Amino acid sequence: MSKLYLVPTPIGNLKDMTFRAIEVLKEVDLILAEDTRTSGKLLKHFEISTHMQSHHMHNEHKTVESIIQKLKAGTSVALISDAGTPGISDPGFLLTRACIEKSIDIECLPGATAFVPALVNSGLPNDKFVFEGFLPVKKGRQTRLLLLAEETRTMIFYESPHKLLKTLANFCEYFGEERTVSVSRELTKLYEETIRGTAKEVLDYYTNKPPKGEIVICVGGKK
Repeated sequence: MSKLYLVPTPIGNLKDMTFRAIEVLKEVDLILAEDTRTSGKLLKHFEISTHMQSHHMHNEHKTVESIIQKLKAGTSVALISDAGTPGISDPGFLLTRACIEKSIDIECLPGATAFVPALVNSGLPNDKFVFEGFLPVKKGRQTRLLLLAEETRTMIFYESPHKLLKTLANFCEYFGEERTVSVSRELTKLYEETIRGTAKEVLDYYTNKPPKGEIVICVGGKK
């Protein structure tokens, strides 16, 4: 029986790829990729020729069993996402759980993930924090925000650029305009930026300067 490797990939800067990650991706029999076109560019850059198979949020429920069978048959498999660590707001949980249930070995490599640098450079308390990922788009959003309004730990959210203003406006409404917020975008890339201030100040900033790129929001807990 072989092993499933969970392999982080850079969130922007290719220099953040680890030697170990490259080694594992070259040695396994199969790479499961969230988007084979995106990952194809990464593999080409590091001269990795391992066969790839698509594994993403729209097909992972259907492909888990066949992957388990391959692992049982001795195939070594690495799972990567488009960027960051598999399973953190990306596919990975279902396959990991299935491997545990079938007593298949799992090894998760350390590496890039967007929320850690965003949290550390936010200036907000990071001894205790809660990772929320993406807020519900519609159903359950208000309920979640009402619950989080009482959270005392630093909160971390992922958001897309076209939804950032809505989310910041929600924070003003549910958490208060004076709640401390830090928005990091394009982490590790050429135009990396972190804007800190009150929820209202950060909302005003991005109202006048529409954001681009992937975004991590850190919000101070209720005092």
